[in-house]
Amino acid sequence: MHKPFLTLTVLFFLPLLLQAQQTISGRVTTAKRKPLAGVNIAIKGSYDGTSSKADGTFSFTTAATGERFITASLTGYQTLEIKADVADAQQLQLVLRETVNELKMVTISAGSFEASDEKKNTMLKPLDIVTTAGANADIVSALRTLPGAQQVGEKEGLFVRGGTGYETQTFIDGMMVRNPFYSGMPDFAARGRFSPFLFKGTTFSSGGYSAQYGQALSSALVLESTDLPDRSSYSLGLGTVGPSVGVDILTEDKKKAYGFEADYTNLAPYFALVKQQQKPTIAPEATNASANYRLKTSSTGMLKFFVTGSWNRFGFQGESLEHPGYKEDFELENYNIYTNLNYKESLGKGWRMNLGTSWSTNRDRIYMDTIGWSPDPSRVRARQDLSQFRMVFSKNIGRYSLLRFGSEYQYADERSAFDQYNADYVDSYAAGFVEGDIYFTPRFVGRLGGRYEYSSLLANGNIAPRASLAYKLDGRSQVALAYGEFYQKPEPQFLRFSHDLGYMRATHYIASYQRISEFYTLRAEVFYKEYYDLVKTVPDYSNNGNGYAKGIELFWRDRKTIKNVDYWLSYSWLDTKRDYLNYPYRVQPDFAADHTATLVYKHYISALQLNLGATYSFATGRPYYNPNRPESEFMEDRTRTLNTLSLNVNYITKIGKAFTVFVFTMTNALGNDQEYGFRYSSDKMRRAMVGPMAPRFFYLGMFMSFGIDRTQEVINRQ
Repeated sequence: MHKPFLTLTVLFFLPLLLQAQQTISGRVTTAKRKPLAGVNIAIKGSYDGTSSKADGTFSFTTAATGERFITASLTGYQTLEIKADVADAQQLQLVLRETVNELKMVTISAGSFEASDEKKNTMLKPLDIVTTAGANADIVSALRTLPGAQQVGEKEGLFVRGGTGYETQTFIDGMMVRNPFYSGMPDFAARGRFSPFLFKGTTFSSGGYSAQYGQALSSALVLESTDLPDRSSYSLGLGTVGPSVGVDILTEDKKKAYGFEADYTNLAPYFALVKQQQKPTIAPEATNASANYRLKTSSTGMLKFFVTGSWNRFGFQGESLEHPGYKEDFELENYNIYTNLNYKESLGKGWRMNLGTSWSTNRDRIYMDTIGWSPDPSRVRARQDLSQFRMVFSKNIGRYSLLRFGSEYQYADERSAFDQYNADYVDSYAAGFVEGDIYFTPRFVGRLGGRYEYSSLLANGNIAPRASLAYKLDGRSQVALAYGEFYQKPEPQFLRFSHDLGYMRATHYIASYQRISEFYTLRAEVFYKEYYDLVKTVPDYSNNGNGYAKGIELFWRDRKTIKNVDYWLSYSWLDTKRDYLNYPYRVQPDFAADHTATLVYKHYISALQLNLGATYSFATGRPYYNPNRPESEFMEDRTRTLNTLSLNVNYITKIGKAFTVFVFTMTNALGNDQEYGFRYSSDKMRRAMVGPMAPRFFYLGMFMSFGIDRTQEVINRQ
């Protein structure tokens, strides 16, 4: 009885229902009129819609009437929203524009390697720094596996493209770090002070870097501190050199975080097992602590503060080169504090502001004695204080381009005393810069800028223009060119004795090609660098030095060809000569090798949760000074070729709820001789090889992390 009634009702109202339905139709294309399939077209605020066909056409009906918003969306394209009267919405022509994401945008790349948690097209991730065999979680040691960096083991610092370690400067959140390395003893390199996990991004610029940074003649290492963590975490570590602990708390409102890290190192047990080249009189001992506070001040603002402090001491006794049969004592005690306060905020209408200040102090007390020979031991006291302020403003111009400008001020107080002799100075340094990233198209960008600097100590200023161009050849490849003038004050050890010195200067020319996909990276770069006004110490202190450096660098990384294997290979050819310090003429300096190559290999065995790593480094022999040769053969002698193989094994597991890694690492596993150079006695009769304290160094440790499981992160890096 009900069915006939329902049928009659439908038939009665059918014409009315059909009359209420409206058809919306049209075609979706790109700006180049290429049809787009799979585009979701819908009436905003309703369920009425459809997807476009292969030829870009679409059609659907709706009961909606009047003016409505019609949207069209597709991944990789900007969502389109138009207002139209439904009754007239037939044969619509919708044009979607591509979203210019990070992979499609060309970026300034000449001379720069990035390690970042956030950017997809970076060369390295912070975890790479920790898991690279031989790096021992030291940022600088990990960066030595990249092209451009020299394998220098007797001095701290990054020696890049014919530049000294001093010519590479470290910046944290834009501000220079006066003492980024621990204080060490002569002819033995010290490691960096900062943990790689303090930073979310690391940019290693081997040349041609931004006008934002100055006072680095060759290279800049730019570190960006972490923001708020995803969750609270705790960590514990225990190793053959000492324990460590860390806490990182994220508040419930997820707007604040605070934490601290501390570790203690004592090499006395290690030295009891492993004999050192020199007898330790005070086994190396160190305490490090850091604390941080981060506050999300608004949806676009962030305030970050962190402070680190360290204390370390050591003492060694070795055979005297100058006085046969006698012993030389060397002891050092060091204190260091570094603070950094940084505030970022959006000012609206495309403007952003970045303010920062930092203060650091470093104190060394050195004791030197030739036991039984010299009447009194020598004592050195050195203190370096650096205060600085920095502000940077940036403004988006158009869709992609950016203008930034800013200034900074540094006040350096350098004090040192050798026995009763003092050599102190202060310097007020001010700088301003302006720079623009100008996107002519999403595939073609230019960075043009300049920097002005003034030093009260040098009583002089300089202007440093810089320019870069990059062009995207396709979705994965790009070419780039860079040019720049770079100035740097002479090293403090020279400024202490002469205030008449001026800036050193270098001109960089760089051309690069890189191709980056999800699993592969290929990069080739050529460069030429001219040095001017380098410091000469003979016959008097002056800026009469000069030099050049040129070279070719290659980098290849592959994360796919071999299952569960990630490896990279870097190679550098360097031709450099300089006339500086006491050099009689232009020669290849003692820190530069003609050929350098590194192979880093990481293999993850998922069934065993085991990560195996190896790093092989090679460098041709470096020049060293032999006083027994005539001046015409200055620096003609060469050290042995450097070959080192470092290994590490990481076993990843869980103990309770803690992500746990057991680590074993060994440097120079084959025990190859590492010859960094030679020192001669003043009568030229005796010499001593400069090399590491021991043929090998090994470390065994365990790290537990509560709150953050890095297992998948480790696996994803394979």
